[in-house]
Amino acid sequence: MELTSNLFSVLNETEHEQVVHCYDKETGLRAIIAIHNTVLGPSLGGTRVWKYSNEVEALQDVLRLSRGMTFKSSISGINLGGGKAVILADDAVKRDEKFWRKYGEFVNSFNGKYITAEDVGTSPKEIEYIAKETKHVAGKPFHLGGSGDPSPFTAYGVYVSMKASWKKLTGQDSLSGVKVAVQGTGHVGQYLIDHLMSEQAIVSIADINQANLDLVTKKYATIQVVSPESIATSEVDVYSPCALGATLNSSSIPQLKCKVVCGAANNQLKDEIADGNAIMQRGILYAPDFLINAGGVINCYTEAIGEYSKEKTMQFIEPIYNKVIEIFDKSERDSINPQLAAMAIAKERIENAKLKSLAN
Repeated sequence: MELTSNLFSVLNETEHEQVVHCYDKETGLRAIIAIHNTVLGPSLGGTRVWKYSNEVEALQDVLRLSRGMTFKSSISGINLGGGKAVILADDAVKRDEKFWRKYGEFVNSFNGKYITAEDVGTSPKEIEYIAKETKHVAGKPFHLGGSGDPSPFTAYGVYVSMKASWKKLTGQDSLSGVKVAVQGTGHVGQYLIDHLMSEQAIVSIADINQANLDLVTKKYATIQVVSPESIATSEVDVYSPCALGATLNSSSIPQLKCKVVCGAANNQLKDEIADGNAIMQRGILYAPDFLINAGGVINCYTEAIGEYSKEKTMQFIEPIYNKVIEIFDKSERDSINPQLAAMAIAKERIENAKLKSLAN
């Protein structure tokens, strides 16, 4: 997706319904909220805070992420659409309670068409501030009746997907003795590592945040730390990208030395077609990110519809295991890469819902 001077042509290509730029002079808030699709239900997606090099980069990011949320919700079987928000980080801006409540006012102006949640750069504290101005927020702290941090559920979905991928490759899903390289040891990465270590996988990690590395290595002395520059080219069974997206591209894919790619990061493929095909041509299994990392949005969904419980969330997450195998089977059968196979399944559900709505 290349942005041009004609934004409407871009939105026509990406099929977005609405993009809103939010600005408040007093607090210095600069945000973009993108709603991609609401056929299945209101759009839900987290608010990301990031230091973008320019506004075009921020817009590209929010368009890509919101589109991914549509497919994520659809393939997970939940009745939500896709949305996302980005806030342009500025060292000169104090992101205090007043800042976040002003942002909450913007979220509230959508009247429920967009539900926000936690993402990179936000935490339950910011969610609590936002919730003072709008009820259209998920992932609220427990003391506010919310579901709390969605990271454990995201990590669990990636974990069961890794087991399913390994089963597809080897016929058995035990990860004992399997070499896994985890790129990114934030909240999701740390929970994923807990699952892997409990199953006696051989884990190596990389992160640009030394504090995160220290937390993991203090807990697990046997884990090997490698440099961020070399983690993707490690000779391992499974490479698990759990940081930012677009790390699988024409430069990195030829250097991969793994059998499976299965990680929590969003939008791992820089180009869904070319890079998805390149991984498949190398004989590497790629587990589509928007399915396997859906545990977090599923957790937020059960909160948003007022039926939250851990058990209810797990009822939606457990089937991801079989869905991953279904996608690999469709990929083989239709001779398309797994990303496109997953997108086809997600789009079919949306189209069926659209047709049903028109019929009524």
